Amino acid sequence: MKNLLALAVSVFALAIAAPSIGHENHAPKPAPRALDFPALKDGRSAFAVDLHTHSVFSDGHVWPSIRVEEAQRDALDVLAVTEHLEYQPHAADIPHPDRNRSFVVAQEEYRRRIERNGAPDNLVIINGAEITRQLPYGHINATFLTDANALLTPDAEAAIAAANAQKAFVFFNHQAWPAQRPSGVAELTPEQKSLIARKQIHGAEVVNGDTFSEDVFQFSIDNNLTILGTSDIHGLIDWDYNLAQGEQRSITLVLTKDFTADAIKAALFAGDTVAVFRDQLVGLERNVKAVAESTLRLEIGDYQRNSTVLNVTLHNDAPIDALLRNIGGAGLQNQSDVLAIPAHGSINLQVRNVAAPEGFTMELDMLSAWIAPRKNLRLTLFGAPAK
Repeated sequence: MKNLLALAVSVFALAIAAPSIGHENHAPKPAPRALDFPALKDGRSAFAVDLHTHSVFSDGHVWPSIRVEEAQRDALDVLAVTEHLEYQPHAADIPHPDRNRSFVVAQEEYRRRIERNGAPDNLVIINGAEITRQLPYGHINATFLTDANALLTPDAEAAIAAANAQKAFVFFNHQAWPAQRPSGVAELTPEQKSLIARKQIHGAEVVNGDTFSEDVFQFSIDNNLTILGTSDIHGLIDWDYNLAQGEQRSITLVLTKDFTADAIKAALFAGDTVAVFRDQLVGLERNVKAVAESTLRLEIGDYQRNSTVLNVTLHNDAPIDALLRNIGGAGLQNQSDVLAIPAHGSINLQVRNVAAPEGFTMELDMLSAWIAPRKNLRLTLFGAPAK
């Protein structure tokens, strides 16, 4: 009887323990979400920036402190707080006559996190607002504001002028948004063209959340508008992006040497940006090339025994996957010409008939990098011996 009782107790204990043991052994490991791009070869850095976010202080669903925590989890360098000025669906529950309040709350939370946790001071939070109008103006973000209240006026032109009076960086939001563009085709209105001509608009979202617009990409190139990618997050980043599978929020890489609000702002006005969208780089050729050449590298190994087949490792130091096509004379023995390299990963290549490894190069089309609508970046990588 005692033996049966002991057996029953043992089985019961194992039954209780089994779920936790199974969970520890089989649960998938979370994928890295940090948007940590390496420094550029020219001495600049690629700072991860999100210039379009919302909280409960407009039509978002979280307190501003959550935006700060998400930004730190994603290794953002710059976070803009950009509440709708006019659209305030939570105003009855959260009345706030001061349209800067969300920014203030976010700043206070960030300072508390530094003091409480001893965390590094490595996030710049900037004040902004979304001027929320129907066409012909559409939705427009103003960032680097000193006072969002000054933009709260019925006249759209007056609101945009008030933002420019504060030397804000001002840009078009989601111009292909079906709610305002049922066809999904983005076209500049005469009023928008006038704003561009008067230098009242400085950029445009080519990427907004989970959408990408070829039309906005093209008119940004044509009108010298800074190319941007933003999350336009309203809920949780963890809800809108499949982080467990390695998906990351849409952002802008701002290319500059100094990590200050002024340096970031100057680079935005200069158009030194690359949008990041679903493991793809989007921007002007000079900018996309600078990022790609600083994240991809060839490492030369030894020859295969008694042959001129060279072992080469192609590294991807970026936090996003890379998709490439070999278009040059380097014939590959162990791969097709389409090469997929995971984030922070590498791929081993066996290159046929290489006579002089010290001069080895590869010509590639980067299928995950866009320098114009439907046009990929072309680049040449030079091999270096393994260290």
